[in-house]
Amino acid sequence: MVYQTKVLLALKTVFIRIFVAATAFLLVWILSMGCRRDIEIAQIPVDSTQQALMMAIDIDVIFSDSGHLQARVTGPVVNRYEGEVVWMEFPRGFKAEMFDSAQRLETTITADYGKRMESLKTMEARGNVVVRNEFKNEQLNTDVLIWNEIRHTIKTDSPVKITTPDKVLYGTGLEANETFTTYRILRPRGEMQVKEDSI
Repeated sequence: MVYQTKVLLALKTVFIRIFVAATAFLLVWILSMGCRRDIEIAQIPVDSTQQALMMAIDIDVIFSDSGHLQARVTGPVVNRYEGEVVWMEFPRGFKAEMFDSAQRLETTITADYGKRMESLKTMEARGNVVVRNEFKNEQLNTDVLIWNEIRHTIKTDSPVKITTPDKVLYGTGLEANETFTTYRILRPRGEMQVKEDSI
């Protein structure tokens, strides 16, 4: 009877050790799935039926270089998708803030929807897109905007409205630097107010 009890206790101890080891392995595997390295992607159409690999709520991401704040992106929800294409989706909108070298807020971009292609460093904004240059007090309104983080540019082929302190400009298509300090409307239209001494 004593021998049988010792064998049962030994088996129970072995079983507990196996269970703990298996549980620890499973936890490490699950946690490492969230920390996989980014995969290089190409710009190809994404599968809209694809399920999100990861979802985060109330994100606040800060981009810095050598300790200097460069940009900040916030949003209520972000989904990350992987497969042939790796991309992030902001289905409920986002706000991007860009800072100058003195870390003062220079430009903001807001939209109802955003999609970021990670390896291309591009972000597409859709729906009620607003770009504001806080220094010049100028604002761009459009429906679609592409932000190229590598070239530091923003562009659109959609109708645009630019409001400045002394005029409102209309047109279709725009190319600008990402801080919206310089821009060019590709097909301007509508009336423009100009100062008399500038003619």
